Formats: sequence, structure tokens, C-alpha cells
Amino acid sequence: MPQVFRDSVEILDTTLRDGAQGKGISFSAQDKIAVVRALDELGVSWIEGGNPGAHPKDREFFREARALRLQTARICAFGATRRKDASAAADPHVQNLLRAETEAVVIFGKSWDLHTTEVLRVTPEENIAMIAETTAYLVEHGRRVFFDAEHFFDGWTRNADYALLTLKTALTAGAERIVLCDTNGGAFPDTVAQGTRAALDVIAGRDGVLVGIHAHNDAGFAAANAALAVKAGCRHVQGTLAGFGERCGNTPLAVAIPGIELKLGLPCLPPGRLERLFKITWQVAEIANIAVPENMPYVGAAAFTHKAGMHADGILKRRESFEHIDPALVGNGRHFLVSEAGGRSAIAERARKIYPAITRDHPLAYRLAEKLKALEASGWQFEGAHASFELMVRRELRALHEETGGVSSGGERAAFFRIEAYRVTTEHPTSEVLACSHGWVKVWVDGQEEIAAAEGDGPVNALDGALRRALQRFYPELERVRLSDYKVRVINGGAATAARVRVLVESTDGAAFWNTVGVSEDIIDASRAALVDAIEYKLIAVREDRDGHAALKGESHEK
Repeated sequence: MPQVFRDSVEILDTTLRDGAQGKGISFSAQDKIAVVRALDELGVSWIEGGNPGAHPKDREFFREARALRLQTARICAFGATRRKDASAAADPHVQNLLRAETEAVVIFGKSWDLHTTEVLRVTPEENIAMIAETTAYLVEHGRRVFFDAEHFFDGWTRNADYALLTLKTALTAGAERIVLCDTNGGAFPDTVAQGTRAALDVIAGRDGVLVGIHAHNDAGFAAANAALAVKAGCRHVQGTLAGFGERCGNTPLAVAIPGIELKLGLPCLPPGRLERLFKITWQVAEIANIAVPENMPYVGAAAFTHKAGMHADGILKRRESFEHIDPALVGNGRHFLVSEAGGRSAIAERARKIYPAITRDHPLAYRLAEKLKALEASGWQFEGAHASFELMVRRELRALHEETGGVSSGGERAAFFRIEAYRVTTEHPTSEVLACSHGWVKVWVDGQEEIAAAEGDGPVNALDGALRRALQRFYPELERVRLSDYKVRVINGGAATAARVRVLVESTDGAAFWNTVGVSEDIIDASRAALVDAIEYKLIAVREDRDGHAALKGESHEK
């Protein structure tokens, strides 16, 4: 294998081009500008902006991108080699690449002879001429050329001489990056490693020229293929930050970058940027209107989440026992799920925010573990309802102190209000007028009674409105609180209409978000339980802020 002299890896993000080919993805020109700013903040070297000849949106983007003042990233345009029946100078798509006025241009050409003869319908010799002439023409006009060898690994396994000839051709014509593409996404890592070493033999000793990898994820190997290619000598990696793209997506750079930096010791980003990975991956996904998979390595919400009791206990004793890296290195955080499977160590860790003196052997830990087992047996689940769990800790702590005569810690104060009665009705007119729900509630606050009613789009919305209206006289800060999400799950479906349901409510005050849960055979009563917890959680946070204590933010998050 030839010696590799570069001790870092160059990253090209193609979210705006290959990523935009993913199902359900559509970027406006302004979306693209927002993604560019985010990727520049992360510190990638290159951003593939799209094909300037494809549609007006991309042309608008390239016009606006010229005015950007980026810190680390440079934008490149993307297109094909010239058409078989035109010179590079006469091909309008090649001319569009020049009009984009980017420093570099990525062109793709066929490196699998099957595609040459069966898809392009040209001779292998004509395909070589298309690669050579297009590359040389763009270089002559002041562009740095990156050559994407499309279907390289399929071509190399079937006709290695021809596949390698396409690389030599682009290299001789002036290409600075020779990018090996697993376009079908089906190559195994050992094939990628071997093919990469063969490509490196072709360009050995060429100063300033890097071999790159562009992998798709159709067989689930994209991140592994990128890592193996880097180990074999690639120093240029292409992919999309969150992994979305054509079919099954591209190499997820949010997975590949930390793997290369932390496991292979090769920097991909400027110093101090890796810890921004979690935030920026979620930011780019939000712009694309997709969700980051919870189990996505490094940046998923569950990437460093622990449920099993043995795991939680091990993590608290020694981090590396069940975590392959410190989550803070990529800007993520550790989370412990509270459940009957979680064990007292995880319960104590989660409860320590409310009662710092708790340990896994504290009476409160035993009490909470038994409470969780009982509640989960009847359908409750607190994994996604951290606010309800923290309220349960306070209630159990208060009960423990009352039973033992212990000194109050201040974290277990009584509830802010009590619902004495409530009622919800829904009218279903016979006309085309939409149904309307009405909620009515009577509450007691510090010995004072308050009755309120409200209309809503549904019974839960009406109950929520009536409850907050009744309480706002006492707690005006509730005016900013609203439901942001509502989910229902049937627990024991075999019971048909008598089944128990679990309601999960997400609430927000415009800044933080928190989750609560309720369970009952009555969906309205389950909703009532979740709504009450949501309001109490907010009121405790306000009170502790006012009293100078740490606010009850828990795992609440900004979106």
C-alpha cells in the first residue's frame, strides 16, 4: 500500500445535493442557505450545493451563496461529464457549472463499463474521452475538479482495468480529488478496502491529490465503508450530515466524523467543533423537516441512554463500562431511563436532582423502585415522561418524611391545587358544523374555590383550557403554557373498549418542553392526570427559580 502523507480527513457534505434526493426532502433556496451556515459552523471543508443546471431553485441558491462569508466551508457545484454528442464548450450543463462561479466543481463519470455501454450507450473509449475533456475544460477555466467515479466498486470487481483507467484519465486531466463511489450501496467493507488500496496505487506520489469515498447505505454499510476506506488511505469523505439521501441514504457524517476523529485519530473538523455535532445535526434535520433517528449513533437521543440496572450501575462506577465514548465529546448527554428494569442505581441517579442525599441503598430508592414496579404493572411508563417521574419522587419523599418523622428537604412540598370535580361534554350537530367540546372544572387553591369553563376542538383541549383558566388567577405564569404534543396508546388491546390507555403529553412555555403521563380506562381521566402533572411541574420550576433554587428543568429541552 502506498504511503499516505495527509494526517487529517477532508469532509464534503452533500446534504443539499444527494441529500435533497431523499424521499420527502425539499429545500428552498433559503433552506439551503440555512444549511450552509450550519455546516460552516460545524467546520466541514466543502459543501456540495446542488446542480446549477437542474432547476431555478439551485441557480438562485448559487447566486445568493456568492455573497456568503463562510469561515471554513467552500461551496462546490455538481454535474455530469459532457454529453456524448457535444463538446464540453457546447454542453449547456457544463456551462452552468462555470456560471455557478464556485471554486471547485464535482463531476461524475461512469467507471463501470456496464453503465458505459448499457446506460450511456457509448463505447468505453468515448466515455474516457468525456471524462478527460470535461475535466480538462473545467480546469482550463480555473476550476478545481473533483471526479466522482460513479459505480467504482461495482466496476472494479467486474473490470478492474477499465475502472482504474477512468481514475487515471481524470487524474491526468487535472482532477484534484478522485472519489470512489459505491453508488448502488451494496459493496461490503472488505471490497471497499481492497478497491481503495488499488485506487491509491494509481495516484501514488501525486501532490495535492486525495482519494475520497462516497458511499450509499443500501446494505447498511455506508459508515463502515467510509471508515474502512479511510483506514485504507482515503483522506476525503463525502456524505450527508444526518444520513438521508437517495433510497436508503448516504454515509451519515454525524456517525463517520466522530468515528474517524475519535477512533482513528484523524481530525475531520477544526479544533473544538466536534462537540457541536449533536446540535448542528438536529438543526439540519429540523430544516429538512425530518427526525433524527433516536438510535442513531453518537447524535441520537438514545445514543447514550441506559435502561438496564446493570448498565446504569456500571456507568456510574466507570463510564467506559457501557459507553464507548464520553457523550460530551459530540455534544450529546447521558440519560438514565427509570423503569422496573432500570434498577435502584438508575433511579437514584435520576432522583438525585430532587434529593441529593439519595443513594441506591437509601430508603427512598427502595420505595421508588417498588412504586415503579407497581405502576408499570398497571400500564404506566416513565421513560418518556421525566416530569411525571420527578413529581413522583417529590410525592414519595414527602410520604417517607411523614412516615419517619424526618426533616423536610424542601423538595417534597404539597401540591399547588386540587381538582374537586370536572366534566367534559361534546356536541355533535346534525349539520356540517364541526363538533364542539366543552370543559368545566372546579379547583381549590389555598382554601379558595374557583370554577371555570372553556370550549375546545376536542374534549382534552376543552379540559386543558378550563383547568388553566381556573388556575390563572392564582398562577398567571400558566398563560404561556400550552400542549405541544399529545399521544395515546392502548395498553391491553384484548379488553377492546374497556382497555386501559396511556396518555403522554408534551407541554411547553415557549422555551422549554416537558413530558408527563397518565393511565386510566377512561381516556379523559388519563389525560387529566397528565395535564395536572404538566401544570404542577411548571409551577414548581417557577417557584424554585423565584426562591433561588435550581429550576426544575430536568430533561426539558429547547426545540
